[in-house]
Amino acid sequence: MTHLHPSEDQLAAFRDLPTDAPIEMLNLLRFRAAARYPEGHGAAPCTGAEAYHRYLDAAGAVTRRLGLDVIWSATPALTLIGPADEAWDMAFIARYPDARAFLAMIADPDYRAATVHRTAALADSRLIRCVPIALQKD
Repeated sequence: MTHLHPSEDQLAAFRDLPTDAPIEMLNLLRFRAAARYPEGHGAAPCTGAEAYHRYLDAAGAVTRRLGLDVIWSATPALTLIGPADEAWDMAFIARYPDARAFLAMIADPDYRAATVHRTAALADSRLIRCVPIALQKD
């Protein structure tokens, strides 16, 4: 089973959590070899990775306005613990000033238009809401 969009139940659970504190979203992405745009979209053929960069470019003005900051990104090299079929092409953590900023982003019409590129790009994904904590040092 692939996961590209949150369900209504997942969005409701997200909204039930506190909205007034910073959150970090862990993104795990697996790209399609070739992007799959809806028929008639008109996008030039490209790889999934290229379509994802189109999404980042198209959503950039909205995410900057709302205070999104990518605080870490990487190309995963190996799943050492976990299912081998959950290999990922990209991982990153996006920090939002608060959960309201995330909800405003996904409701924004310009952002929603940009998601056609994200959907075309991805074979599978995970988006995990995290609350920042400080690790105790000995």
